[in-house]
Amino acid sequence: MKGEVKRMWARPRQDRGVGLGSLRRVVGPIALALLAVVVGLAALLAVAAFGFDVLSHFAPVYLAVGLGGGLTAVALRRLQTSRFILACGLIATLGAGALMAPEFRREPAQQAPASTAGQIKLIQLNAYKRNADIRRVADWLIAQDPDIVTLQEARHDLRDELMRRTDWQVAGAKEHVMIFSRARRIRMVRPPLKHGGLTYLNATYAGPTGPYEVITTHFDWPTSPTYRRQHEDLAGLTAALPRDRMIVTGDLNTTPWSRALRRTDAALGLHRVDRAIFSWPARVHGKAWPVPVLPIDHVYVGRGWRIVSIERGPSLGSDHYPLVVILTPN
Repeated sequence: MKGEVKRMWARPRQDRGVGLGSLRRVVGPIALALLAVVVGLAALLAVAAFGFDVLSHFAPVYLAVGLGGGLTAVALRRLQTSRFILACGLIATLGAGALMAPEFRREPAQQAPASTAGQIKLIQLNAYKRNADIRRVADWLIAQDPDIVTLQEARHDLRDELMRRTDWQVAGAKEHVMIFSRARRIRMVRPPLKHGGLTYLNATYAGPTGPYEVITTHFDWPTSPTYRRQHEDLAGLTAALPRDRMIVTGDLNTTPWSRALRRTDAALGLHRVDRAIFSWPARVHGKAWPVPVLPIDHVYVGRGWRIVSIERGPSLGSDHYPLVVILTPN
């Protein structure tokens, strides 16, 4: 009799343990799926309201979470919650896909064969002000033998290293945005800006078919009150200078699936030659990061250029990867 009583009390305890174990297995995936739905739907609001645009920058993260939710639902298909997790994953995936799709559908830049004459090689890099491997950056830049190098967060010890080891010219030697070039600049005309909060540098150089303007800039984070005004100032700057052979580069802290960059793409009167080239982060808190998740470094060109190639360079101790672009006159 006592044994029967013990077994009667033991069964509910065993069933409860199984239930808690199942609950623990699904709480994490459900929470992740719900988070993906919330941020994915909020990101879609960026299409209609600029105030939500900051959320759209992380569309690749929503896509990864959504796909992860779908795979989790398949793995847990015997549980009643699997359909809910699958639905959440699909919503996040579709929301992220809707934001990212226009970047892959837009018209590509004019292409030119590798044998085309008159090519110039340009490197765009945020060198990172806390970069502890300046010599490695200099070694790689010099080995690339570029015509133009545009740098943001350019440390002065990097400037000195490059000037000591090359005969390159530098514009903005005392600034934190710099342009290095093989040839001397022809001039530097700085038009007045509407807001005046844009960190930039520009200079004019002699090219194979005539002078060309190079502008490089570094935007604040999308959460900054100056961010939107910087986009407007960049559009005003390009409108005030000859655009046919213009080149604009920079760390814009802006992804191509954001409303902000789509508006800038339309306002600059130039063609953005990078297409979803993920450039950040290369490092996080000083440690190498395995996969970049956001394309926030960009290169624009005027109608006077065709693109031979564009690629992402190696990790150089910065939190950004460099972009290497080869252009030829159109």
